[in-house]
Amino acid sequence: MKHFIRELVKVKKMILGLGTLVEEQVYTTLQAIKSFDKDLAEQIIKKDLEIDEMEVEIEEECLKILALHQPVAVDLRFIVAVIKINNDLERIGDMAVNIAQRVKTIASQEKCEFIYDYTTMAEKSKNMLNKSLDALVNMDIDLAYKVCFLDDEVDAIKVDAYDTIKQAMKNNPGHLSYLINLFLISRHLERIADHSTNISEEVIYLIEGEIIRHGPIKEEK
Repeated sequence: MKHFIRELVKVKKMILGLGTLVEEQVYTTLQAIKSFDKDLAEQIIKKDLEIDEMEVEIEEECLKILALHQPVAVDLRFIVAVIKINNDLERIGDMAVNIAQRVKTIASQEKCEFIYDYTTMAEKSKNMLNKSLDALVNMDIDLAYKVCFLDDEVDAIKVDAYDTIKQAMKNNPGHLSYLINLFLISRHLERIADHSTNISEEVIYLIEGEIIRHGPIKEEK
């Protein structure tokens, strides 16, 4: 029993460690969006390997616990939640890489006068990730629910980015590649928010034992 508890504690430390790494990656991504710095973008891309390796280690550890200890009730919910959160964190890391690749492409192209300011959207997506991980650390169900409702704000900015950049394409037909890459940043930021929402939903599942992915909170949205 003591060995089982030690392994659960180890997994929790591992998932929180991955969360910290992904938070740092997203923060660096925000800086890259503001500066369109190719070197910063390259740094983000290279660091993704570390995230991928940690994701595999955590999954293997969870599967080992399932096979050796066959946990039940809250312990089983914890392992299931960690496996899903682990995947969402890895996907957020992938979105950071996608943004970095867009930044590299934009930085290498002919400069266009039009620019869409992603500061607010990027900050909101990062804030959702931070809050979802805080909810996990503190088992804070109210904070987890709050993250779920914040997703609408990010979605609204993505719609605005689409409308604004679509008009810019009409006005700047010679810069279509630049503008398409600029718009794709909004898609990747939206996905960071979506995966952060998923993490919060898993925290709710962990605390209440209730799956809300397709429940009342979605209908309300």
